[in-house]
Amino acid sequence: MVETEEGLVIIEPAGRNIKLIFKVNKVLATAKSPFQEVILAELEGFGRSLLLDKYVQSTEKDEHLYHELLVQPAMAIHPNPEKVLILGGGEGATLREVLKHSTVREAVMVDIDPVVVEFSKKYLEHMHQGSFYDPRAKVVIMDGKEYVKTAPQNYFDVVIMDLTDPYGSEIAKPLYSPEFFAEVKKIMKPDGIVVTQAGSSYFYPEEYKYVLNSVRINFKYTLEYWFWIPSFGLNVNFIVGSNAYELDKEIGRIDERLKKRSVRTKFVNSLIIEGLLKLGVLYP
Repeated sequence: MVETEEGLVIIEPAGRNIKLIFKVNKVLATAKSPFQEVILAELEGFGRSLLLDKYVQSTEKDEHLYHELLVQPAMAIHPNPEKVLILGGGEGATLREVLKHSTVREAVMVDIDPVVVEFSKKYLEHMHQGSFYDPRAKVVIMDGKEYVKTAPQNYFDVVIMDLTDPYGSEIAKPLYSPEFFAEVKKIMKPDGIVVTQAGSSYFYPEEYKYVLNSVRINFKYTLEYWFWIPSFGLNVNFIVGSNAYELDKEIGRIDERLKKRSVRTKFVNSLIIEGLLKLGVLYP
């Protein structure tokens, strides 16, 4: 955070050559973990927002765009998602979207940072909406990579990767490798579906292609779509993989299945996803 004539601001990169400036109206809460600094701040135009090491992670105004796009297509494409694994997603919003589905019997959320989870429980109820306390939810504090190595095989119907960006650091890259997706595939049922956020194809095309290639090596069918997330200042890409479902042919069932499972969304529906698929992948 930087003090200016107009008050406190956050300056952070959107792409390699672009920076965003957020006006901080108020810092509401802070915490420090062994991994990062955790902040809840009121950002001008975005409302209550979660920051990790002063980088915006989720904001009150637009987090539903990211979390619905990450979760709902994959969940709705699967005919009966009962057991779901979430890697990352410390604020609980991804867990919230998963638990909207009446078919879900068990949702395991694995996050490495206990401070983020406890901070979110205390201050981010407007995002998690009580999902941490749902009896179907199980929160595991552990490195996601290690959890996948030890998880039971052929167990999960859907795996959702809500991890740090593939371009975030060299530590992040192994989480998007062909070898890691091969490990993920082992813990999925034969008709399982995996979805990951994949960074930004426009601002980080090589990293995006790396993730896409990793998914394609391991799964027969893939689906790619993207949307501009205002608080991130860039297009965020999502990739879905399956060895059982021709994913693009299942999009028309999204509305029917969301309705049958009593899932309410603010943004995602069949027409939105069909439209995003027609846009193709955005490259520089």
